[in-house]
Amino acid sequence: MPYKRNETMRKLYNSAPLPFVGQKRMFAKEFKKVLELFPDGTTFVDLFGGSGLLSHITKYQKPKSKVVYNDFDDYRLRLNHIVETNELLTKLRFVVRNIPKGKVIKGENREAVLQCLDNHLHYYGYLDFITISSAIMFSMKYCMDMESLRKETFYNNIRLTDYPLCQDYLEGLTIVSKDYKEIFAEYKDKPNVVFLVDPPYLNTDVGTYKMKWRLADYLDVLTILKGYSFVYFTSNKSSIIELCEWIGKNREIGNPFDGCSKFEFNAHMNYSSSYTDIMMFRKAG
Repeated sequence: MPYKRNETMRKLYNSAPLPFVGQKRMFAKEFKKVLELFPDGTTFVDLFGGSGLLSHITKYQKPKSKVVYNDFDDYRLRLNHIVETNELLTKLRFVVRNIPKGKVIKGENREAVLQCLDNHLHYYGYLDFITISSAIMFSMKYCMDMESLRKETFYNNIRLTDYPLCQDYLEGLTIVSKDYKEIFAEYKDKPNVVFLVDPPYLNTDVGTYKMKWRLADYLDVLTILKGYSFVYFTSNKSSIIELCEWIGKNREIGNPFDGCSKFEFNAHMNYSSSYTDIMMFRKAG
């Protein structure tokens, strides 16, 4: 079945305009097929909106549907600053003009990069750290403030062209910025609702997300799936499906740590990394 084109949108984006951890561009083709299973007029609620790519594709494919995009991580703000970000990238290209692509930025050039970033942040009061991180750090490594950036090794990964302005990318969406539980509560009893569920992946870096995630948070997300239409995303780096399958096979066990005593010990790997060792015990009988 051919996909329906949304005539109100000028362009279909199959990838997010700006870098984002975990954007679903590789799923775009198959995701469109899944959307065809639901009738026009269905309400789609993107609980973990991220880069907005799922919401954008959904609205393009289903122009008569209401699509709720939860921009909890302020992707809109990054889009609104594309002009300034492009301006900064132009300056950085000049600074590293004699450094080969992919090579380390050292010495005076490194200091000049940091000075450009400091000046930009001071002048505009904003810096798109995720986009800039993708330009001067290894792929999928990001810093969210200047203090963290200063500790990193820089590489010339700066793109040769500006980012497009993408003013129509979020066109037609109902945009909110709330905890996903609030949005779920708002829509769970309404008819013809499909939840798009793309939480941060278990066992992966969630440093660019505003919320802090524990295992219980990942499991809480699963409570919204039962009895509702949904599209859920995860990864083989995450053990969440394996965990759920194990629980399904061992329903009688319950919580094996119920009634246990617990001791915790703080351990330090280096000056910036630490973790907590935990000992649980219970005497049976």
